Amino acid sequence: MKQFFIIGTLLVLLIAGCTTPIQVPGNNDEPEPVITEKPVLDDSQATIEGVNQIVQGNSQFGFNLYSKLPQDSSNVFFSPYSISTAIAMAYEGAQEQTAQEIQTVFGFPVDNSVLRSANASIYNKYNKKDLNYILSTANALWVQQDYTLLDNYKNVAQNSYGGKASNVDFVNQTEQTRQTINSWVENETYGKIKNLFGPGSLTPDYRLVITNAIYFKGKWKEKFNEESTENQDFTLANGSKVQVPMMRQFNEDFRYAETNEWKALEMDYEGNDLSMLILLPKENNLTELEQNLTLESVKNLKEQMSYETTNVFFPRFKFNTKYSLNDSLGQLGMPTAFSNAANFSGITGSQDLKIGIVIHQAFVEVNEKGTEAAAATGIGFELTSAPFEPEEPKEFKADHPFIFVIQDTETGNILFMGKVNNPLN
Repeated sequence: MKQFFIIGTLLVLLIAGCTTPIQVPGNNDEPEPVITEKPVLDDSQATIEGVNQIVQGNSQFGFNLYSKLPQDSSNVFFSPYSISTAIAMAYEGAQEQTAQEIQTVFGFPVDNSVLRSANASIYNKYNKKDLNYILSTANALWVQQDYTLLDNYKNVAQNSYGGKASNVDFVNQTEQTRQTINSWVENETYGKIKNLFGPGSLTPDYRLVITNAIYFKGKWKEKFNEESTENQDFTLANGSKVQVPMMRQFNEDFRYAETNEWKALEMDYEGNDLSMLILLPKENNLTELEQNLTLESVKNLKEQMSYETTNVFFPRFKFNTKYSLNDSLGQLGMPTAFSNAANFSGITGSQDLKIGIVIHQAFVEVNEKGTEAAAATGIGFELTSAPFEPEEPKEFKADHPFIFVIQDTETGNILFMGKVNNPLN
């Protein structure tokens, strides 16, 4: 049976939300999904420089947000790309200080034509068919039926982001609207994110919800043999030990690097377009590694990596996270978007919308054949008030907390980022 990696994302702005991860069980026994047809967007004006600017901004945002998420014993997992894409659609309608703050936090190109063409190019790339893996992304707008969006804004959302606007009724059919949006999320994440909006989470005050979903299905280029997996100790940050199923591979060539403080390993997925980069401190002290974790440090690390014959010990793990990102985004530098001073007049022509809350939910499972992940992020608007072979194999044993990144190997775009504190949670 094909094992795979799935990513989904939906961004929602609500009035209230949770601040800590919510653990939700996953299911890896579902049939292979049938990918829905996506429109081909006009990316004829896209340039390598423009795409690189989007990638740079998204990846930098990922590291910045990582530092703002709960620094406790919880596992961490989120999709920077999903959040950036959904926010980009909101940014298209932002003006003045609101726009300036968002642009700074996400590193968007100041030239809107560059932003749009680059996003369209990335959208088309991630919706290609007939590859060794499946990767798709989708956007949507959910608009109160008697609430008018500017034609220009709707055209930009659809033509540059594939975000078609659908009329719903938050005011009189709140529950039905909630179920409609939840159904879209579930379909676009192929069953991995269900009931993103719980009962009562949407209110009649909403006028617009922006959603983004991204999904990837693939297998390891070098698969683990299930028969080699055995229970071994995993040492938690507090020094206690738990027994986890430890996958094992021997004498395989992986991109590898190490210093006196940490080891790094990169494992490709089939097709070589996506990979997982794992950062493992040599001592059980992830905090010290996190303090020096920046986009620049990871770029420097990747330049040091070379193919090494490696014995790999890597735990199976599966967990789900859910975050409210209001405070984190405000701390990163865009508080105005959440206040009554917010200016999203490029959406409606009036300064009558603000972001209520940003919710992001993600799921990841790693096993012998591959990786499966899904994420959902939502934004809702309310009315204002050359190879080297050593003599002996290297050993990469992830038996204590580590950081991992799932990335587009061609551009370096970070699709997902996480931390495993306990593979059993």
